[in-house]
Amino acid sequence: MNIQDIKQDWIDQFEKPLIIAGPCSAESEKQVMEIAERLDKDYVQVYRAGIWKPRTKPGSFEGVGAIGLNWLKRVKDEFNMLTATEVANASHAKLALEFDVDYLWIGARSTVNPFTMQEIAEALRDTDKVVLVKNPVNPDLDLWIGGLERLAAQGIKNLGVIHRGFSSHNKSKYRNNPQWQIALELKDRLPNIPIIGDPSHIAGRRDLIAEVAQQAFNLEYNGLMVETHCNPDEAWSDAKQQILPETLKDILVDITLRKKNDSSDVFSTKLNRYRNEIDELDNQLLGLLASRMDVAKKIGNLKKEHNVAIFQPDRWNVLKKLAIRNGTRMGLSEEFLEHLLVSIHKESVDLQNEIMDK
Repeated sequence: MNIQDIKQDWIDQFEKPLIIAGPCSAESEKQVMEIAERLDKDYVQVYRAGIWKPRTKPGSFEGVGAIGLNWLKRVKDEFNMLTATEVANASHAKLALEFDVDYLWIGARSTVNPFTMQEIAEALRDTDKVVLVKNPVNPDLDLWIGGLERLAAQGIKNLGVIHRGFSSHNKSKYRNNPQWQIALELKDRLPNIPIIGDPSHIAGRRDLIAEVAQQAFNLEYNGLMVETHCNPDEAWSDAKQQILPETLKDILVDITLRKKNDSSDVFSTKLNRYRNEIDELDNQLLGLLASRMDVAKKIGNLKKEHNVAIFQPDRWNVLKKLAIRNGTRMGLSEEFLEHLLVSIHKESVDLQNEIMDK
């Protein structure tokens, strides 16, 4: 089955953008039901909760397990909501099907492993459930698309992706770097596949969720997955990125939805894409600059320890000439590079002066 030929009718059932919301982790039946009751059903169509939680380190809360599937079933029965949970292996997938969970998503740590993806795909063979694939932890578009292809090869027709951002060692205001251009390339290559934004995991902090959500809709995403909790500060996992159900409604009310592409809107759509690419690149630049200044501070401490002068003219001249030569080869003007390098060098010297004066 060619994934590009699969018409994704499942997304067309919603008059509004698809909103999937609920706690990062199901913690108790009472917590699950309270959140479901407080979510505004005019905006939220699907209730999500993590039942199994793949964690970075052992000893952290790793989910309540299969008992939580009973709680999701109760949400479905009492509130007439569709339900969703993450499946991280074939066993999870089979249990989720057994309990009639409507939407299954495959997390970033599973997407990155082709063997895991294949096992999950085989466990879900020919299901009519909606299966959503989160982007892999690292920025690898082919791996992301490969996960979809494995599912399609097993006769799974209702597919979509979740953009949750990518891990990076560079400093950024985000928990996971959005790298919007990667999601947009997937959108260009597979325009039939719905794409859902995950502002909770991109942002990593609740004060940035509205901003990231709006960016997703600026790029014509089909919906959002947002983590909500009845008491976010006390959440057992990812507390900083969860918001109250009422806060989610406020965000959704304020969001501006963008029109779909048409002949009169081509310019503004492309402009929004390019501007978001610039925003992403600017964030990466700032992260790299912050990392560079951290190294400059280490050098300052070393110079102070050995009583060495801050300014080293020979080193500075070599560095500047090399950077200008490399930069001009990349199409940057020498004048621009001169101003940029002088500013960076001045900030490094100022930081080291502060260290010397302490």
